[in-house]
Amino acid sequence: MPAVSTIVEEILDLKHQRNAILLAHHYQETEIQELADAIGDSLELSRRAQKFDGDVIAFCGVWFMAETAKVLNPSKIVIAPDREAGCSLVDSCPVDQLRAWKRRHPDHVVVSYINTSVEVKAESDILCTSRNAVDVVNSIPADQPILFLPDVNLGNYVKKLTGRANMKIWQGACFVHATFPARRLTSAKSEYPGALVAAHPECPEDVLRQADYIGSTSAIIDWCVRHPGQEFIIMTESGVNHSLSRLAPGKKFHFVANEQCNCSECPYMKRNTLEKLRDSLRDLTPRVELSTEMMERARRPVERMLALR
Repeated sequence: MPAVSTIVEEILDLKHQRNAILLAHHYQETEIQELADAIGDSLELSRRAQKFDGDVIAFCGVWFMAETAKVLNPSKIVIAPDREAGCSLVDSCPVDQLRAWKRRHPDHVVVSYINTSVEVKAESDILCTSRNAVDVVNSIPADQPILFLPDVNLGNYVKKLTGRANMKIWQGACFVHATFPARRLTSAKSEYPGALVAAHPECPEDVLRQADYIGSTSAIIDWCVRHPGQEFIIMTESGVNHSLSRLAPGKKFHFVANEQCNCSECPYMKRNTLEKLRDSLRDLTPRVELSTEMMERARRPVERMLALR
């Protein structure tokens, strides 16, 4: 097996040859984040992809993120290291089931979390992320009923903050965040009594009730860096430790294991490796291929979201 330094050199050479940009989600392995031109959550990376002027976008995250980058950059080549890097939220909301839901509620506006397939995005009126979901819902007239999908925990959190009684919520979940047990958080708080709790809104309500701060992945990082506290319990995927440790080197961060894998890692995100990234840049595969019609339909709800800055 080639040394890591050799693979990194190959990646950097290929990146130059391809006139490529490397985008990495916060949940990627540290060695991938260290090579990235941009690290962020879904909203940040969507905006960065929208502004890219090069030829190739190498998206190190999960497949729906690469699809979104292609939708925003139809003339660019968009690749991802592993086609099987999926998402439990995407899987929880097949497009045919959404169409049936829409037929039952034709007067509702469809607000879709960005963690959805491109086909679901094309059926949506506007997208949201965990960072801007409250703003997106608040941008819709109060008397307009809403279909919110697919994350039930994020939906319930948004419904509570906005007071929207006319909001129906899909029953999907992220199996990393949704399986964080409140009892383990309670135990961690006893073990680290001075620690503050930062939680992602995809977590269950009984976890969110114990949080000192609730926000998206990037918002959690920003809050921990700015806060005068020195010790934190982080209720999201442990890949954020790369940015937390880099931006706040003097602080302590603890992660709670979920009940899905007895860890705090997303197995889909961790499918990407340096070797796969190198091969993807070399071969320009796996490549996101979408029809012009699909990209045009999906772009409208994405751009409506990005317009709410």
